[in-house]
Amino acid sequence: LIRRKAKAARLRRYAIASPRWQAAPLRIAVISDLHIGAPWTPLDHLSHWVTQVNALAPDVIIQAGDLLLDRKMRPFSRPAAAHEITEHLRALSAPLGVWSVMGNHDWTDCDLARQSAGQRNSVIEALEAAQLPVLENRAMAVMHDGQEIWLVGLGSQMGRRYDLGRGAMGNHDHEAAFRDVPDGASAILLAHEPDIFEIHDSPVALQISGHTHGGQIAPFGWRPYVPSRYGARYAHGHHRKGARHLVVSGGLGYSGVPLRLGVPPEIVLIHISST
Repeated sequence: LIRRKAKAARLRRYAIASPRWQAAPLRIAVISDLHIGAPWTPLDHLSHWVTQVNALAPDVIIQAGDLLLDRKMRPFSRPAAAHEITEHLRALSAPLGVWSVMGNHDWTDCDLARQSAGQRNSVIEALEAAQLPVLENRAMAVMHDGQEIWLVGLGSQMGRRYDLGRGAMGNHDHEAAFRDVPDGASAILLAHEPDIFEIHDSPVALQISGHTHGGQIAPFGWRPYVPSRYGARYAHGHHRKGARHLVVSGGLGYSGVPLRLGVPPEIVLIHISST
């Protein structure tokens, strides 16, 4: 196998204004869909991306799910273990912390989750051991410039497909995720799959998602396959419904085949404010 040289990921910026955001302006760096495994996305690529993110000096960093390599790529790759990935992610630094949600591959391609019928998960355990908090159907308040903002994490909507005998079930619990969030709070929803944007009118200013890889193979903007019940509607980029916004990262790694066409690996930087 040929080892690929680490390259800088493309930086994609979004400026968002929402009346639902009543706190000070916030800079959010997003990485998603790392799918770490040699030779396509080896650990030295991840180290390079971590350096890129830190150089942006964001207020907060979001890891939007799918650290693990797609099982379908294993015959031609060496998947990195969760603890190897998180050892590199520990170098990420932002004043308001580094927060993660789980992706579907973090469940379906986790051997520990498959062996324990979902009772344990190597990604969750590795992130927590690295002191990188996971928001799995829960919310946390952080103070930003003397004001309270809320980060709400939703479980993967496709996160139990490792259990094929029970069909495709999700780990998401929208009610539990928002249980502690006060009415009118300045809040951001972290949800690996973007589909919840269409299903629930969540009381947030912004939803951050990944999962789709922007279609991964999208010649001239044509996306023949997007893993969403809504096709290419929320495949990539910035979407808006009233005061509520969605940003879908194109991600950094690969799923299915080690090929990106028209959607290069990207790091996202979002600036959100009230005006």
